[in-house]
Amino acid sequence: MFNVPVTYVLAGEFGSDEVRRSSMEAFAAAGAKHLVLSNHFISEIMRDHKYAAQINAEMAECGLTFMDAHSPFGGVLDLNCPDPCFRQQMLARHKLAINICAFMEVKTITIHPGSDRFFPEIPLEKHLDLMRDAIDTLLPEAEKCGVIVCIENSMSRAACPRRVTELKAEYDSPYLGLCYDSGHAHQLDAARNLADSVIHQYWRTVGVNEPEWDDQALERMLPEIVNCHLHDNDASIDGHRLPGNGTINWQKVIPLLKSAPKLQVIQCEVIQRPGETIAETCQKFAELGEI
Repeated sequence: MFNVPVTYVLAGEFGSDEVRRSSMEAFAAAGAKHLVLSNHFISEIMRDHKYAAQINAEMAECGLTFMDAHSPFGGVLDLNCPDPCFRQQMLARHKLAINICAFMEVKTITIHPGSDRFFPEIPLEKHLDLMRDAIDTLLPEAEKCGVIVCIENSMSRAACPRRVTELKAEYDSPYLGLCYDSGHAHQLDAARNLADSVIHQYWRTVGVNEPEWDDQALERMLPEIVNCHLHDNDASIDGHRLPGNGTINWQKVIPLLKSAPKLQVIQCEVIQRPGETIAETCQKFAELGEI
């Protein structure tokens, strides 16, 4: 079994109160103990402060707790936001997300450093400078709140495994760590011969014909991994499939992850397809823990 808690992204979090509660009950019935304080939950708490008490009460009634979090993300919401009119608001939102984590007694939050494909006209080093500036701003807030900010590897040039590892190395702080995303890492290894894969499209968007392939992403990130997102794909697209429904070698990934010295949680980031059940998802992660 895993030697750290397993957390699950809630199926039905975007639905009605009844759908959300039904999904919580299904996770509890399947043996889950922890859910992810997702970007959706955090956004809703930002919108309505009473929502925090509501979902805390629902979680408690189901015997569930939050263990980790994901900050709002995408485009100008990421750390490399270049828009001078929005950048301060982006930083304020992430600060608020960190404070929400502290209020909800969550100790780690994943934040996207950013994809340069959204702003291909900006040089790579500028993207990295924007990320550094954001980390410089957010780390004092994280330290004050006792929350570890985890930057996630993506499929993009600006946030590939090598670059997030190098970025973390610039900060000797226990409040900055890495979030290993298995699906993103797999695409930067297994999509080499898939010319139409999203990986090729992302890198071509920024003027690079051949992605920076990496078959050692997990090994590279391992010493600084605090959180992880586990899901499968066939390398053509970021499918967020159930482990075993893609081509990731879990017999390699799981033993390596278990040896990560700073790992705090194992997060299931599977997006269930029609016909797939919450019980099946929980069972699959129980099986992964036995590898």
